[in-house]
Amino acid sequence: MITSKTISNGILRALATILIIGIVLYFLYEIQTVIVYLCISLILCLISNPLVLFLKNKLKFRDSFAATTAIVIFILLLIGFIFLFVPLIISQANNLSLLDTNQLQAQFMETEQSIETYFNVQHFDLNKVLRDSKVTSMLNFSYFTGFINSILNFMADMGMGLVSVFFITFFFIKDQDDFKSTARKLLPDSNEDKILNSITKINHMLTRYFIGLLLQLTVVFILYLIVLVIFGNKNAFVIAFLCAVLNIIPYIGPIIGTILAALLTMISLIGQDFRSEILPTTIYVVIGFLLVQAIDNNISQPIISSKSVNSHPLEIFLITLISGILFGIVGMIIAVPLFTMIKVILKEFFPDNKIISVLTERI
Repeated sequence: MITSKTISNGILRALATILIIGIVLYFLYEIQTVIVYLCISLILCLISNPLVLFLKNKLKFRDSFAATTAIVIFILLLIGFIFLFVPLIISQANNLSLLDTNQLQAQFMETEQSIETYFNVQHFDLNKVLRDSKVTSMLNFSYFTGFINSILNFMADMGMGLVSVFFITFFFIKDQDDFKSTARKLLPDSNEDKILNSITKINHMLTRYFIGLLLQLTVVFILYLIVLVIFGNKNAFVIAFLCAVLNIIPYIGPIIGTILAALLTMISLIGQDFRSEILPTTIYVVIGFLLVQAIDNNISQPIISSKSVNSHPLEIFLITLISGILFGIVGMIIAVPLFTMIKVILKEFFPDNKIISVLTERI
């Protein structure tokens, strides 16, 4: 029989549960920076696994020495990455210092006049369309100020962040076996084997995924580099590398990379004629980048991603699309790794379920 005391106790327990969940979520929100550091360190640990296993099994390195070697390699790669951009920054600054604004404005006005003349011949009032669309009213230049401030704050925190990430990564790599043995002691006996098997499979598949992602970015980098070299870009290597890294963000990253490549190409050609040199070359570079993205989206990305996580290309596409709609850019980036983890856990705990067996038959 349900009494008022039972109802009140139930309400109090529900309120206490909601309060605890709220406190936990607030705590996680407050330490979100630490969570980001842990996630980055985990990814670096997964990427370094093949190297660490090679050092330990083939070269007989101890755990600490193998971890130190991996961290040193990451630091050297980071230093190389930074020094890659020094020539780009210097050259673009020199190009901007040589900029003849009067000449550029005259060339731009001439090009604009040609466009207006074309639309007038076609009986198309461009000014009226712009006024009706209210494009200018939608522009808010305060975003640029906020963006610059965000970059400055990011640079200020980067030093501490890098130290934290490398410190955490070192112990993730060094003490992997200790973490597993500790987890074995804490896990309930009834599900211990299933949980440990899930962790092992997730570790293996995510390692393959991130290595596959590096392979995909390498393919995109080479194709971008070919395009930029063909059109004589002086900083082809650095621009191609930067735009390839942006491809980590599905769909949006390639668009940002294309815009960035167009802007840097225009800056590198400052001093030449706008109509005959700068504008055509920039258009050709954009077309080349679009062709590379078509190849990546339809060939390399689906094949590499599906092979690394044993999922169908259409499955990868739909999961990425749905995650992007629900959670934005972050959802698109973590969609495939998170989906892979869920599939492994479901297969391990519910192997007899028909729907799950169909979804996980490739694992």
